[in-house]
Amino acid sequence: MDESGRAEVERRPDDEPGTGVVVAFGKQLKVLRERAGMDRQEFGKLVGYAAQSIASFEQGRRIPQPRFITESDRVLDAGGVLLALRDEVARAQYPAFFRDMARLEAEAVELCAYDAYVLNGLLQTEEYMRAVLAMRRPLLDDETIAVRVSGRLARQQLFDRWPAPLLSFVMDEAAVRKPYGGADVMRGQLEQILLLGRKRNVEIQVMPLDREDNAGVDGPFKLITRKAGEQFLYTEVQGKSHLLTDRHETHLAGARYGIIRGQALSPRESLGFIEKLLGEL
Repeated sequence: MDESGRAEVERRPDDEPGTGVVVAFGKQLKVLRERAGMDRQEFGKLVGYAAQSIASFEQGRRIPQPRFITESDRVLDAGGVLLALRDEVARAQYPAFFRDMARLEAEAVELCAYDAYVLNGLLQTEEYMRAVLAMRRPLLDDETIAVRVSGRLARQQLFDRWPAPLLSFVMDEAAVRKPYGGADVMRGQLEQILLLGRKRNVEIQVMPLDREDNAGVDGPFKLITRKAGEQFLYTEVQGKSHLLTDRHETHLAGARYGIIRGQALSPRESLGFIEKLLGEL
């Protein structure tokens, strides 16, 4: 059982890069714990985890959260040794196909995203995330869902970064109408969209169902620009992703996104539309 009383699923991170860094972290954690003269139960009490969870971290069977790494470095007087691995371990929270994209998101000076079926992960509440991940087939185990949720929440630090990146989201009306998780979950989700949409560096737009023209018919995509001006086009379908850097492709994607924005409701109109949906729940 872990510290919340849930049964722990015995599993390894699902790809070689993730396995490597998580196993390396675990070995280092064990060395530092033993150097400090603590058994797993004693150490676990100091950092708020059960001995079984500590064993899973040390054996690379479970991905530790950033808070655990920070506390462990302090309790074990590791002098930053564990903290040095924190970012790489955090990347292991993401599915293998999304790792490069998560890194690029964190470095973005501009991010533009068009979504058609599900709300963008950067906008999702924890409850919405859990509802959507629970629908996946084949089924994801509870531990995998917890790791994926943690990873998505960590990505949302982008909204509080400074200098603030420019963030633009266009979503089909269907995505904000589908009540994934039920009315209460969707109510909280729409409230979060409103809060984020009022940030000065964030623009959220809705593509109405009654639009006769939509340049996004080829499906969702994301366009990221880094400080040096490099652009990256990301698409994902059925757990497979494509990350393109070809200038011709990224230029076309930028032009397509501009057309999509022009076809959608304005940011002001979109927030009013979300408020109307919220009032209907």
